[in-house]
Amino acid sequence: MSRLALEFCGMQLASPVVLLSGCVGFGEEYTRVDGFSNRDVGAIVLKGTTLAPRLGNAPHRVWETPAGMLNAIGLQNPGVDHVVRRILPQLDFDETRFIANVCGSTIEEYAEVARRFDDSPIDAMEINISCPNVKEGGVAFGNYPDMSARVVEACRTVTRKPLITKLSPNQTDIAANARACIEAGTDGLSVINTLMGMAVDVETRRPIIGNVQGGLSGPAIRPIALLKVHQVRQVAARHGVPIIGQGGIETAHDAVEFLVTGASAVGLGTALFYDPMAAKKVNAGVEDYLSRHGFAALPDLIGSLDLGRSLDMQASG
Repeated sequence: MSRLALEFCGMQLASPVVLLSGCVGFGEEYTRVDGFSNRDVGAIVLKGTTLAPRLGNAPHRVWETPAGMLNAIGLQNPGVDHVVRRILPQLDFDETRFIANVCGSTIEEYAEVARRFDDSPIDAMEINISCPNVKEGGVAFGNYPDMSARVVEACRTVTRKPLITKLSPNQTDIAANARACIEAGTDGLSVINTLMGMAVDVETRRPIIGNVQGGLSGPAIRPIALLKVHQVRQVAARHGVPIIGQGGIETAHDAVEFLVTGASAVGLGTALFYDPMAAKKVNAGVEDYLSRHGFAALPDLIGSLDLGRSLDMQASG
């Protein structure tokens, strides 16, 4: 078995690299690229899926920013029934693990989407709790621990498949939210979702993104994502709940930062748009790091961050 193999929420992953939702379509986005293979990654998170089909937001929906990208796609997707009946049968589950991304505008919709994915070959589900709650004036479920927990609990009642809750950084206390989701029954956590931002066309004095605001991803958010992984790890480790660390990861160096800090797996998203081979490069670089630093296998590296010197400096200061 490869030194990069690991177990995540009961799934055997061949690599710690996970391709993130919205960046690879429904698992077929890069399969036509020469040299790309789904076998090079541990898992692929499919495009966000709602109960009914959605057309998404008006353009512009994507905008490049310094060291990042804004996007406000609006969850364009064909609906869960189409995904289960038409798309999943076309996926090769021998290549890698496939994780559905569950979205909803109400708690009831989340539960129904999860229920329909439960009766499918999907390996696990990621709950996207950053969706707006239409019954509460559009506030995102993921910004409040009690709302997040209610979504997780509703999904937990309709499926025995692994649940991975995707946490938003746009909240006061991400660790408290993680604790609430764990107590509600999540098996894993994705840390983090995008930060909210906007861009303005100064010639027209209008927002560039049609939805005014969008999610900021890419290298610009990596230090924030790393800190959030560290904060969530303090809670998750006590409960044995693994983390997919994500946010601006481009290279093996970036991936190792997240693994050392406590992520069991690492997500690639924005980097894929300009380097579809990024996963293969990250795999090679992480394996080289294990060799150079004397780690027998990937699990030995996870959470090995040495805080001793930092804590000593804080105490002396």
